[in-house]
Amino acid sequence: MGLSICEDIYYAEGPAKIQSVLGGAELIINIAASPYHKGKPSEREKMLHTRAVDSRTCILYVNLVGGQDELVFDGNSMLFDAEGTLLARCRPFEEDLLVYDLDLEEVRSIRLKDARYRIQRSKLLKSEENYNIEVVRVPKKKEISYSDSNIPSKSPGKKITGKAESLYYEELVVCEEDEILKAIVLGTRDYFYKNGFGKAVLGLSGGVDSAICAVIASFAIGSENVTGVLMPSPFSSQSSIDDSLKLAANLKIKHIEMPIAAIYDSYIDTLKDIFESDDINLTKENIQARIRGNILMAMSNEFGWLVLSTGNKSETSVGYCTLYGDMAGGLSPIKDIYKTGIYKLCEFINKRFNNLIPENTLTKAPSAELKPGQVDQDCLPPYDMLDRIIKSYIEDDMDYDYIKDVLGFPEETVKKVIRLIDMNEYKRRQGSPGIKITQRAFGKDRRFPITNKFRG
Repeated sequence: MGLSICEDIYYAEGPAKIQSVLGGAELIINIAASPYHKGKPSEREKMLHTRAVDSRTCILYVNLVGGQDELVFDGNSMLFDAEGTLLARCRPFEEDLLVYDLDLEEVRSIRLKDARYRIQRSKLLKSEENYNIEVVRVPKKKEISYSDSNIPSKSPGKKITGKAESLYYEELVVCEEDEILKAIVLGTRDYFYKNGFGKAVLGLSGGVDSAICAVIASFAIGSENVTGVLMPSPFSSQSSIDDSLKLAANLKIKHIEMPIAAIYDSYIDTLKDIFESDDINLTKENIQARIRGNILMAMSNEFGWLVLSTGNKSETSVGYCTLYGDMAGGLSPIKDIYKTGIYKLCEFINKRFNNLIPENTLTKAPSAELKPGQVDQDCLPPYDMLDRIIKSYIEDDMDYDYIKDVLGFPEETVKKVIRLIDMNEYKRRQGSPGIKITQRAFGKDRRFPITNKFRG
């Protein structure tokens, strides 16, 4: 047996090859803390298959499970034979116990028939490099039988014997949305419990972002521990209020109604001397968002509840959010999910969990409802276009010319989006942490200066 740690297993010429080909290890155990991003479990599986075939060794990959700040460790521990066949996999996004009887005699048989393995071994033996391989021979002891009686009672475990029952795992991840939802729920649950919080509070606006955050919180810590606050302003539609009430009823979460019209009027009266006109401008829109942020933070202080911020990646990318307003909170569950991805997740949730999210929430035009007739597309490109530009710029490292000329997006739109992303770095720095879902999330994944006049 050979022991390797995390990325040791990623490299074709790394420790796995030396331990198995030169050292003769028939089983490589790789212990890992490999954080999740969308699609990574399947990428990891392909890599481990290749490593098992290259080294003609069985590989047991054991990965951490749980959340830590923005990171989620997805588990997905796997066992491969020396032909690269996936024999067994533990449950994704939850702790699991798997017991497997592995026949290592088959490894020796495979190696005897594989000329490539013998050539690799010959080359390594003749190599001038000193690999400092020390092989420790352990005398065989009597076999241990893993019956139900000696598997820890907390985890009943799964007993598997031989290839006849290979690939023993339930297809628990049915699509990309399911994988993402499990990751966010796990990350949110651990953020609460590992930091000593038991209850959540969030604003319910009737929109998709607050709806999906309420669902995630309910799944993560239980509906009985979630409170939704309705804070309608003079510009909130009755349909949005109705949608919020219906969502709260569907999820069986507590809700509080706290209209902000009187507080808003008091602000306007107090600040009337600074306003240049009676128009509802950005200042007056942001006052509403900050009133709501104050109310949620007051409840957090009073009851010890953790405030969930409901901003998504599309809006935080371009600064379509309010500092000390809707950005207030201790955790942003959907911070790394684009708006188009939010809709897909909501549709998946409704199919899987019997229409938890009101249909009107998904079909109406997105709006902050901070002034009459407002919709998001007054300020932003259509979300399908916006999200593709953001992904190209942030995750794929494409520049302005490539996004405009090769991807074919309108020149002025590309300029506007890139400018908004760059200039709103200061806002994102002040936001709460969020669960990492993509290969490059804002924050630790992307180091970018607030002061970036060189961009001009």
